[in-house]
Amino acid sequence: MTQQVAHPMVKFQSKLRSLVESNIVKSSDSIWKIALLYGDNWSYWKNELVEFGFSMQDPIGDILVVDAWDED
Repeated sequence: MTQQVAHPMVKFQSKLRSLVESNIVKSSDSIWKIALLYGDNWSYWKNELVEFGFSMQDPIGDILVVDAWDED
């Protein structure tokens, strides 16, 4: 039996969804607002987001609606 490992962006997306549901950030807030929450790890996540075509001015909600994080 093979076990599939979730893409790191799936976990990131889940954490963002939790932040929105907790009213820490709004889905309409720009992605750059979460930089303060991720501190030293932000450069990694920022690079991942840029690779998937996001800009730091895009709303957080744009990340939440992604169905699949394929790296083709």
